[in-house]
Amino acid sequence: MATYLELPTRGRMPILGLGTWQSLQGAARGAVKFAIDVGYRHFDCAYMYQNESEIGDALRQKLQEGVVRREELFIVSKLWSTFHERSLVKEVCQKTLAALQLDYLDLYLMHSPMGFKPGRFLPLKIKMKELNSIGIPTLWFSNFNCEQIDRLLSKPGLRHKPANNQIESHPYLPQEELIKFCQFKGISVTAYCPLGAPNWPGSKPDHISLFDDPQIKEIALKHNKMAAQVLIRLQIQRNVSVIPKSVTPQHIEENFKVFDFELTEEEMETLLGFKKRYRICALSE
Repeated sequence: MATYLELPTRGRMPILGLGTWQSLQGAARGAVKFAIDVGYRHFDCAYMYQNESEIGDALRQKLQEGVVRREELFIVSKLWSTFHERSLVKEVCQKTLAALQLDYLDLYLMHSPMGFKPGRFLPLKIKMKELNSIGIPTLWFSNFNCEQIDRLLSKPGLRHKPANNQIESHPYLPQEELIKFCQFKGISVTAYCPLGAPNWPGSKPDHISLFDDPQIKEIALKHNKMAAQVLIRLQIQRNVSVIPKSVTPQHIEENFKVFDFELTEEEMETLLGFKKRYRICALSE
């Protein structure tokens, strides 16, 4: 099983990365440094997470120590939805580069296919009146569905094909059709919330817990693994990049130990065959 995804740009993205959403101030720096020591080379960042300066401190320290070289790292960031206007894109990208203390990014995504009104941050759950009329500009791309991808690819004069689509995916939202569509079009896929995001803001007591699902627990027990490791391995065997988030050293290390076992075809069918459908990251209620 390959540990990298080959991108249409001929870049190589490590198939397993560290997500940094909800890595709060004081935690992101230590988490990234520890992850580099463990062996992570793919880090998923975003302007909206408001922790890129801490991540930049961690990257600079490990680069200066010689633990890792810049060309070994794959750093992703995202253009927040209030900056979709052409005149704002370069400015906010430069702010991200300055915060991360880097000369370049390996992948720059649109955080959402929808543009919001410029000027301020917005919560993830928004109302239609907050949407800007700017539509889809010549940038890409995260959280795009099949129709939006098709519309983009059909755009007259398209010069550069999108390299990656980052989407929510886990056994209760497997996204089979969308993933197959992207891969058919030569677009790599990255799965966020692969563990079900148990600490998602606004979670209610009746929200799902993939870790408690008896079938997932049974598969984990068979392999002498944690449920989280099974959920990460699921995406890897689909040839999907996966970015579990954690700031806990034990979990960061456990999440990286997923290349020494393989799920059977039957186990894959079980994990992708749940009838439950649950979207954690919804843009509106």
